[in-house]
Amino acid sequence: MSRNLELFERGKQVIPGGVNSPVRAFGQVGGTPRFVKRAEGAYFWDADDKQYLDYVGSWGPAILGHAHPEVVKAVQDAAVGGLSFGAPTEGEIEIAEEICKLLPSVEQLRLVSSGTEATMSAIRLARGFTGRDLIVKFEGCYHGHSDSLLVKAGSGLLTFGNPSSGGVPADCTKHTLVLQYNDVQQLADTFKEVGDQIACVILEPIAGNMNLIKPSAEFVQALRALTEQHGALLIYDEVMTGFRVALNCAQGLHGITPDLTTLGKVVGGGMPLAAFGGRADVMAKIAPLGNVYQAGTLSGNPLAVAAGLTTLKLIQQPGFHDTLGARSAKLAAGLADAARDAGVAMSTDSVGGMFGFYFSDTVPTSYAEATRCDIARFKAFFHAMLDEGIYLAPSAYEAGFVSIAHSDALIDDTIAAARRALARL
Repeated sequence: MSRNLELFERGKQVIPGGVNSPVRAFGQVGGTPRFVKRAEGAYFWDADDKQYLDYVGSWGPAILGHAHPEVVKAVQDAAVGGLSFGAPTEGEIEIAEEICKLLPSVEQLRLVSSGTEATMSAIRLARGFTGRDLIVKFEGCYHGHSDSLLVKAGSGLLTFGNPSSGGVPADCTKHTLVLQYNDVQQLADTFKEVGDQIACVILEPIAGNMNLIKPSAEFVQALRALTEQHGALLIYDEVMTGFRVALNCAQGLHGITPDLTTLGKVVGGGMPLAAFGGRADVMAKIAPLGNVYQAGTLSGNPLAVAAGLTTLKLIQQPGFHDTLGARSAKLAAGLADAARDAGVAMSTDSVGGMFGFYFSDTVPTSYAEATRCDIARFKAFFHAMLDEGIYLAPSAYEAGFVSIAHSDALIDDTIAAARRALARL
């Protein structure tokens, strides 16, 4: 029995499904999850000591590659001084200053420990600021596992979200409207009907949880105009895209100034750290200044702050994001070429350090289109690439991630592996 399988079976005795986050269980692709023993640069080694070229990167944080020596040293130095205090530190101010400098829309921010906590808090703040209850999200966009966001769309305009998870009372989602991503008309109709009741619209500005799907310029411009017109707040959920797609994030690429922004992943450099922030007048509603309560014992943890601050400084090196984006684009183009030569229907896309591939003739623009991709072919390709030593996201509905440690030579190796894998489909 492989060590990976042994650990999986052992884990299932004490952890539901044997894993601590569902997608890790390989439920969509089948087979045995790879248990990571160690990681460095663009690679990780599993419990059987097999090496994999990693395109998950902890689902986004590893923009510098795994175990970057400067980030590791920053964490080690911080640990010597203590692991957690439940009291303020100078480092918290330093990383807040750095984020505010890089993102002009963020005048003030609050540090938290996870993306879920950031989006949950931002929505509570938007409701507290506007005095309204309704929130709008888009089908296929994931904003963490807080109750009001675990909803799926029903049929027809203005369908109120039905819980898509057990344990979520209908009352928790009755104020959540679920619309179609990139549907400008539906958005306009919704604001025409109930715009004065909407507290906020929350958006993955480049979706990464229904694979990589970009919004149209018309869609994001309509979002900004309609929210301003009706007094609702626009929340850019940049937990995944923040500092990964560009130094000024997705909002910089779009030329949009949101009212609130949520951040995670890259800002923690691989440690549990996230943030929400935005306009100073909105942030003034957060306790202890205002009546919107939010707190966290581990918020601003000194080890996480050290990792995040070091990462943010390193990604500001000249040409960093240009190089990262070029390598992602090279990978996407190479995968598309390999599929075409193999006679397999596949389309690809990329932005910054994110990429997507879809077993479909065209790049999807919505969740409905993403679900029409050939999932059976994805499963076969995933396992063929795993055999080649290439680790992709074990789900057809997740974006992939390139780090600066993925050299041009490694991208070439990946494309060559894809050619061999596609030939076997």
